[in-house]
Amino acid sequence: MTGIPWVEQPDPELVRRFQQGQEQAFTHLMERHERRVYNLAYRMLGNPDDARDATQDTFLACFRHLSRFRGDSAFSTWLHRIALNACYDALRRRRDTTSIEDLPVDPIPFPDHADRAAVATDVQRALMAVPPDFRAVLIMHELQDLPLEDIARTLDLPIGTVKSRLHRGRVALGRVLSGDRTREPRGVPAPSKPPNP
Repeated sequence: MTGIPWVEQPDPELVRRFQQGQEQAFTHLMERHERRVYNLAYRMLGNPDDARDATQDTFLACFRHLSRFRGDSAFSTWLHRIALNACYDALRRRRDTTSIEDLPVDPIPFPDHADRAAVATDVQRALMAVPPDFRAVLIMHELQDLPLEDIARTLDLPIGTVKSRLHRGRVALGRVLSGDRTREPRGVPAPSKPPNP
């Protein structure tokens, strides 16, 4: 693949090149995935500054651990796992002290194709009222179009658990959007283990 331009090389090839000492490959991986990671962080955290911090934390962790990435899953799956852990860390630090009314009203700065349909401020505010574990599945499936199997691999969960979280997340989001704040489902603890390289 030496004759193929960097930007056209698939993720596994860029990972291999980085592991062989070509740090420029990481720059191309980051440029390719930065918007998607930022969009995930923004949807999880509801704040552009927090999303930028989580995105930066994600790529720093990725850079530190990429030399040990074995390729047992797709690079994007592994990167999503790191991004979610960065978001969960930010939520734990913040302890969700931000009220829904205090959330930003700006639309997501880098909309991807699924975000264009869900860019309304009330949807973002409603997402912030959904427990983080359900919110993560909702964002990945409904806004980033990831298949349930990929989400299960990213979260290291059985597919049945992912389906349950998606259903409960939809119910919670529907309740919030309809103005019903009663009987919101409680989330389960976020994963605290580091991503497997």
